[in-house]
Amino acid sequence: MSRALDERHGFAIELAREAGALASDYRRRLGALEAKQPMDYATEADHAVEALIRHRIGARFGDAVIGEEDGGDPADLVWVVDPIDGTINYIHGTPRWCVSIALLAGGEIESGVIIAPDENRLFAARRGQGAFLNDAPMRVSGLRHGASPVVEIGWSPRRTIAQYGAAIQALIADGIEFRRLGSGALGIADTAAGLNDGYMELHINAWDILAGIVLVREAGGWTNDFLTDNGLTQGNPILACTPEIAERIANAASLRDLWTGG
Repeated sequence: MSRALDERHGFAIELAREAGALASDYRRRLGALEAKQPMDYATEADHAVEALIRHRIGARFGDAVIGEEDGGDPADLVWVVDPIDGTINYIHGTPRWCVSIALLAGGEIESGVIIAPDENRLFAARRGQGAFLNDAPMRVSGLRHGASPVVEIGWSPRRTIAQYGAAIQALIADGIEFRRLGSGALGIADTAAGLNDGYMELHINAWDILAGIVLVREAGGWTNDFLTDNGLTQGNPILACTPEIAERIANAASLRDLWTGG
């Protein structure tokens, strides 16, 4: 099985490059927008990129796929895909968007690949084999910068503004700065690369975050157990960080019970 998973990981890297190129091409001729709910949009590119990924996986392996746009069902071996994460950034012409591809086998996140075409960055990790940015090994920050920690925060309407406000207040009170940049997948990927010290969101979907979780873990970081309690199908909170601040951000998020690791 390990060889089969290694083959799929290599395939995911090449597939991410193809999907990223297709998304970039669509961006030059952005079509009509689909409003899924207020402040949550899909474009023609979202559907086209997911269709490409599904077709390539089906033709090569016949594996199950769960995607943001067209759904899917859990399986012992299943790909979990966000065709474009950071869609608002994509629509507005800013570079912070990406394609995210993860592979689960037996309930473990075995492979994660995230490509940010406008930033020329490709993140990849295979469980037990390390994490890489453009083929160079990467590590979480370890707070080696010596400055105040910086945590990126994502936002979801599934939790109240008051809850997010309380989390931000708690971070500031603990001497932790915060950012919001509009892509959960890239926020957690940047944690793996040591470009921020953590990522937290009080509710997020699996397709946004699974690839990033294996990136962080393979880069020496800590995450909560996102897949507990139907996280794959219903989503969950995500806390991911350099280990030195794990308890601090769990406390800030009022999610101390998640500080059991993943």
